[in-house]
Amino acid sequence: MDQSLRLDCRHENTTTIPMQFEFSLTRDSKKHVLFGTMGVPEHTYRARTNLTSTNTLKVLYLSGFSTKDEGQYTCELRVPGQSQTNQNVSVLKDKLAKCGGISLLAQGTSWALLLLLGLPLLQALDLGSL
Repeated sequence: MDQSLRLDCRHENTTTIPMQFEFSLTRDSKKHVLFGTMGVPEHTYRARTNLTSTNTLKVLYLSGFSTKDEGQYTCELRVPGQSQTNQNVSVLKDKLAKCGGISLLAQGTSWALLLLLGLPLLQALDLGSL
């Protein structure tokens, strides 16, 4: 079964300056850019990634998730002229929780993991119902 990884990156931008962002994976001490506006995504990930974005949330989907995709995922956020923010999480395939969601995904869609990168989103969700 094809598994997908979902990474949520919650943020705030109180300026009118567009936010720059980058999702990356560090594996074997090498950084691999997956998606974003700051670095050039690696060719091997371009066909496997998709992004949805709102004013306060960027969601990266990585299809075909396998053990080759294990490592530390980072969501890097930057507003020019302000400090940079990084949010990190380590992902191992055998530690993923299987979920079925209907809020941001179509009903019946299988996905391996909902990673919540940001305390405000964690507090807003009732994780006991997942």
